[in-house]
Amino acid sequence: MKKSSFVAMALGTVSGVLFALGMCMTLIPEWDAFRPGIIFGCVGLILGLITLIVWRKMEHKEPVRCSAKTVLTIIVGVVGALALGVGMCFTMVWGNMVVGIAIGLVGIVVLLSLIPLTKGIRE
Repeated sequence: MKKSSFVAMALGTVSGVLFALGMCMTLIPEWDAFRPGIIFGCVGLILGLITLIVWRKMEHKEPVRCSAKTVLTIIVGVVGALALGVGMCFTMVWGNMVVGIAIGLVGIVVLLSLIPLTKGIRE
């Protein structure tokens, strides 16, 4: 394993755990930890961005350029993840199985559309 991959894996894991813990602290009312949860979530997000910057620097890659394609890719990813999550909520939390499965499948299709959007279609 390359050193840059190990560093990215370690920092990514820590940032993911902090973000997930922050979201749990924020969204579970029994924990009564809304403000600390927001702080943990933001620290996790910031550490995730730092991880991306450190990994790209260790791999000697150029910084990410903000283009229309990059913005579109981010928007499609967010919409797909939200649709999948809403579908899961409909199914598991609100007990509306058919609507939840339909919305979840739409989210999966949107997320799958990221592959040709980022990689392109070749013969």
